[in-house]
Amino acid sequence: MYRIWQKLCAEFIGTYFFVLFSAGAVCADAALHSANASATAGSATLGPLGIALARGLAFAILVSALYPVSGGHFNPAITLGAWVTRTIGSLSALFYCVVQLLAAILASWTLTALVPGAIWRSVSLGAPDLGADISRTQGIFLELLLTFVLVFVFSATVPDARTDSAHPSRFGGFAAGLAIFAGYLAGAPFTDASMNPALALGTAVASHHFANHGVYWAGPLLGGVLGAWLYRALFARRS
Repeated sequence: MYRIWQKLCAEFIGTYFFVLFSAGAVCADAALHSANASATAGSATLGPLGIALARGLAFAILVSALYPVSGGHFNPAITLGAWVTRTIGSLSALFYCVVQLLAAILASWTLTALVPGAIWRSVSLGAPDLGADISRTQGIFLELLLTFVLVFVFSATVPDARTDSAHPSRFGGFAAGLAIFAGYLAGAPFTDASMNPALALGTAVASHHFANHGVYWAGPLLGGVLGAWLYRALFARRS
């Protein structure tokens, strides 16, 4: 049995590197665009596919490595869903969320120190914002749906750290990573497909870009609650 400080360390490390790779991929894509601005046509950039792959793989690898310690949440929406379904206690859920937010902010500040300012400022460090002609209400519902799928898949495939013997695979995190991959491809043009309030807050704090920021709390948190609750209500095994 892991102690609470070990679980919090796992959540901090996992969230830190997830945000570092997620926002870093956006900065890397901007850097490639800048470097290729005067190059010949056909120069390679990451594009939405590359950013989606970076996010999905980062989440999958980190969850698979650290779920035995903390459950591998790295996202307040997942933690809130776990709390609603009583797979995590109230105090632990509060500590998880605080640690996740702090890790996301620190990861974002790390990028501002390491990436040239002209690069990360050009994309606001990847801080999410609404696309053209997307209202806040539409943005909330899109983030809700994308996060619903993520948390539903997470609940179905990632073992509970307390009862991992009931689940067949240590690599269930890869299914959740694929949910992030698919969600980003589907939602990036409209909401930047955050699906994670910690990622949204960390990048917003470091870049001072808070446009439509409430969308990236309301949508993911509601989607997380609904995804976890519905999976548990319909499919969770009963003792």
